[in-house]
Amino acid sequence: MLQNFIKVVKKHAKENPARIVFPETNDPRVVDAIKKIREEKTANPITFDIKKESKRIGEFGEIFFEMRKDKGLTKEEAVKLMQNPNYFATMLVHIGEADGMISGSLSTTADVLHPALQVIRTKEKFRKISGFFFMILENRLLLFADCAVNIEPNSHELADLAIDTAETARRFGIEPRIAMLSFSTNGSAKHPNVARVKEATQMVNHLRPDLICEGEMQVDAALVPEVCAQKFPKSRVPGNANVLIFPNLEAANIAYKLVERFGKAHAIGPILQGLQKPINDLSRGCTVEDIVTLAAFTSVEAAEKAIDTKEILFNK
Repeated sequence: MLQNFIKVVKKHAKENPARIVFPETNDPRVVDAIKKIREEKTANPITFDIKKESKRIGEFGEIFFEMRKDKGLTKEEAVKLMQNPNYFATMLVHIGEADGMISGSLSTTADVLHPALQVIRTKEKFRKISGFFFMILENRLLLFADCAVNIEPNSHELADLAIDTAETARRFGIEPRIAMLSFSTNGSAKHPNVARVKEATQMVNHLRPDLICEGEMQVDAALVPEVCAQKFPKSRVPGNANVLIFPNLEAANIAYKLVERFGKAHAIGPILQGLQKPINDLSRGCTVEDIVTLAAFTSVEAAEKAIDTKEILFNK
């Protein structure tokens, strides 16, 4: 399953290789990954030495100052921020010299997100960005969200998260079946946290009736048909969910790491969604192959051309 899915993604990436900027070339893993990406031709990597960019740092500082002066940013502060490789790389994406960016092998998620939010910005006003993982198991492909950004999403944010993740799934050739997760299944428990998930489910079904979305439900009911038949017999997602929307960041982050480490899943991400252009975050524990794989996924995102569902043979 893993090789089939990644093979399809890389095939599409080779057809439309994106210009991806890598600001962390002081990491040997990134250097080795860039060599392999160039060999595989799934992206066109862009690198730079920030110490040799004094002229462009000034130019980018001017642009950034104009963008943020209403927020109280001074010109001196703007120029200083452009000396940060993540800010400099994000500006390359903003001005159109790169199609996307991959960072995070040496940086925290916050260090990657702050430049993206300030420079690239979100697709829609008031829309929040989120981060998900492709979790590839022996015979199943799942999307986990939000594993990276929003700590305690409200019902509106959970609904947006579900819709955004479903759209991303479709872009990668996967027809989404969304489970809105909770510690309750179909009213088995009463609590404000349960009500929040239930309300989010209703919002998704109202806003996007074309999507299959069920909730609130426990994860065993979402993934095991026999359990779902017992706990939620009339569920629209009868134990075959492939998009799991967690109630908060804590649950999602713990879950993906447990499944990755002890369920032997291959985790690809976190992939960020909601930005105008693809800016993707690496785990600081990433391998060279993780970086190579994420580059292919970033090329597919940048192309904005959906993969044909028929090509994903295991998405049943």
